[in-house]
Amino acid sequence: MASQPLFTTLPPTIEWRDGDLLLLDQTRLPHEIVVENIADVKAVWRAIRELRVRGAPAIGVAAAYGLCIAMRGSTALPVAQFRTELERHANWLETARPTAVNLSWAVRRMLRHARDVDASDAATLYEALVAEAKRIHEEDQALCEGIGEHGMPLIREGCGVLTHCNAGALATSGIGTATAPIYAAHRAGIAFKVYADETRPLLQGARLTAFELQQAGVDVTLIMDSAAASVMSQGLVDVVIVGTDRVAANGDFANKIGTLGLAIAAQYYGIPFYVACPSSTLDLRTPSGSGIEIEERDAEEVTHLAGRRIAPDAMKARNPAFDVTPHALVSGFVTERGIVHAPFERSLKTLFAAEGNAA
Repeated sequence: MASQPLFTTLPPTIEWRDGDLLLLDQTRLPHEIVVENIADVKAVWRAIRELRVRGAPAIGVAAAYGLCIAMRGSTALPVAQFRTELERHANWLETARPTAVNLSWAVRRMLRHARDVDASDAATLYEALVAEAKRIHEEDQALCEGIGEHGMPLIREGCGVLTHCNAGALATSGIGTATAPIYAAHRAGIAFKVYADETRPLLQGARLTAFELQQAGVDVTLIMDSAAASVMSQGLVDVVIVGTDRVAANGDFANKIGTLGLAIAAQYYGIPFYVACPSSTLDLRTPSGSGIEIEERDAEEVTHLAGRRIAPDAMKARNPAFDVTPHALVSGFVTERGIVHAPFERSLKTLFAAEGNAA
């Protein structure tokens, strides 16, 4: 399912073209638009680790194609050896980032498909892998459209929407997760305002969300992370919609650092707090948020800004990339199959028990 184009100036986040993987380098946005042709699986790993491709759904799609890149030179191997090499590359690719479940979901799905395909030669098995990666890519676009369809009623004429980090088109291969209802409402001609948190320390809200919404003609205002509660207190926010990198079985979820504070403030001011969650981001095998591994990134991302030191020399810094928000603070999960409400452990399992990340 192809998504309706949102931009006239941006290439696709991820593209598979004649056996090559092309990734839009998100570390250079919004000032430079650079598409990188990924040469090998090591380059895929680095692109994920270094956030050139980022956002849980986009990471999953990139990883699926990354395994194709890893194996495209191995089509002369015996089938058994091809499968062994595929598993080795998959295990290594999974180490790029630990929190977003889509990464492991995608590579495990590719491995299952390789085991299930009855291929007499490695070339046939490689083509089957490419076809499965393309299916993952197409499904991601469809998931985004479904989230947009079911989440659009949350956005009413004249309302204010607050979002955090980038769960947009740049974080997926479609119209985004948290931004999907925004784009759907915008397409429908609904007039509303979006407030986008800047999202320190890497400013994905400022560099990416504000940029892509502006490019699409959405009325967006950039705010400091520390201004979000104040904006809520002024009655400017009617709904908060964020994305997620992993949702545990009980509804606890991990998202970009700073999300927990937004959820607490939203509850205090009586503002509905929704999480846009494609089924590929569910991890029903993890009982609660306490079991989600939180990525700790380099302290230099905090002590430096745009390559320039902003903290005293030798200053210690913590840099968790994500936090975990308890399910009690969540109004609902906007999925491609509808909005899921509490009790989340029962409702998520009922709706998605058959999915790849189910227990």
